[in-house]
Amino acid sequence: MKFFLDSAKIDEVRYANHMWNIDGVTSNPRHVRNSGKPFLGVIRELAKEFEGTDKHISVEVNPHHTNAEAMVEEAVIIAAMSKNFVIKIPATEAGFKACWMLSQKGIRVNLTLVFSPAQALQAARMGAAYVSPFIGWKESNGEEVSQFIEEIVTIYDNYGYETEIIVAAVRNARQIVEAALAGADIVTAGFDVYKDAFDHPYTAKGLKLFSDNWDATPYE
Repeated sequence: MKFFLDSAKIDEVRYANHMWNIDGVTSNPRHVRNSGKPFLGVIRELAKEFEGTDKHISVEVNPHHTNAEAMVEEAVIIAAMSKNFVIKIPATEAGFKACWMLSQKGIRVNLTLVFSPAQALQAARMGAAYVSPFIGWKESNGEEVSQFIEEIVTIYDNYGYETEIIVAAVRNARQIVEAALAGADIVTAGFDVYKDAFDHPYTAKGLKLFSDNWDATPYE
């Protein structure tokens, strides 16, 4: 399974890249705003961080676009800025059309804001490189999520779709594990989610126990 970082803060991205060897980055307008920097400045920083690698950075088009042609026009400009960029397009009727148009141009698309297996199926049909089903939002609304991901995995396996599944809006370590058990290709989570997931109080307890015994034992 691949781990993507859901962030646009360059310090978080650099840390995650160097310490955790993350496989890619997903960003959205909220992340860009939280970085405190202009949109173009942020995505140029991200591109520079991964220059010379095959790691992908998802960059979202202007969410105000309501027609496919406007999405495609902006997507072409963004995609030309870096070979690492993948264009995030919303799972709307216009978004699906834009996905098809971009896939015909050889531009990778991440269909985002996916909340149903039917949307994920259409994304694959339209040539999406990635699909991003959101689980945190659904779970917060009281909806079941494990079967949601399993159904998408099964559909893609049934028809041999090459679209990779990015389980998004992941809130905790358990959801990372459940996504892996369901057979998803990728999870994308925030910096603090990974920090917590890679830590465990028993590891710290065990390390202290071993350290105390090391200190109490002659070396030679």
